[in-house]
Amino acid sequence: MPVTSNASLSTNEKNPLTSLDEWEDAVLERYPEPGIPAKNKEAFRNYEEPVRDTVKEFYRLNHMYQTYDFVQEKRDNYLKFDKKEMTVWEAFDFLNQLVDDSDPDTEMTQFQHLLQTAEAIRADGHPDWMVLTGLMHDMGKVLCLFGEPQWAAVGDTFPVGCAYSDKVVYPEFFKNNPDYNDPRYNTKLGIYEEGCGLRNVHLSWGHDEYVYHMLKDYLPEEGLYMLRYHSFYAWHREGAYSYLLDDHDRQMLPWVKLFNPYDLYSKCPTPPDWNALRPYYEALVAKYLPATIKF
Repeated sequence: MPVTSNASLSTNEKNPLTSLDEWEDAVLERYPEPGIPAKNKEAFRNYEEPVRDTVKEFYRLNHMYQTYDFVQEKRDNYLKFDKKEMTVWEAFDFLNQLVDDSDPDTEMTQFQHLLQTAEAIRADGHPDWMVLTGLMHDMGKVLCLFGEPQWAAVGDTFPVGCAYSDKVVYPEFFKNNPDYNDPRYNTKLGIYEEGCGLRNVHLSWGHDEYVYHMLKDYLPEEGLYMLRYHSFYAWHREGAYSYLLDDHDRQMLPWVKLFNPYDLYSKCPTPPDWNALRPYYEALVAKYLPATIKF
């Protein structure tokens, strides 16, 4: 299948969600955290039921277009990191352009969500590198600002190059993906070997993989796993694809599980006081990251 260019996609195909947060709300509904009271449907954004179907449309497009060849094309394009070079703080200003006026529940910026995640991690006494991981984990969403459609920036991730698991959300939509009937890719292992390790497996393209490569020289392995696999719910929540794991993946899994509740359940309507927190986070960023980051 030839790679689908963004220019050939309609607006609805690029942006089927009313906001990027709608995907995260759908994840909250699908994976309630033990010990945390589940929100009822009324507590989520007040969308009419047909509009909530945009999440389903999002995954229809995601599962149709995220082919093995598509992922390779995006890796070749974006992992050159030749689009922009910014300080971390300039990058947060850039990311804040993703605030969506259609969201009826919050005017919180992307940075404020990241700051809430980081503050929740810090309040529980975790290492400062994990606090920084929380602060940076969604930085890869700048892909949308480089013209990528939503389904190539967010969404549950899954391996490409082998058969799709029925533990991936909306697995029925994979039948629309050309790789579904390609004998190179539609067997249990596909192009991989049993126990090859996730580091040798290509996942669907999105902000997780992008931010992992962006920061892979600066954070401990545990933090890098949190970045790279926090949207790989079929693995860390459903136990799928165990035949691709190696011992290192199994050792890192508890760290990914530790991180995800801070991402999903740290949102609250009151934004953090950036003026009070600024000295701590400026020092933290300076400790681990270079003066500028390439995108």
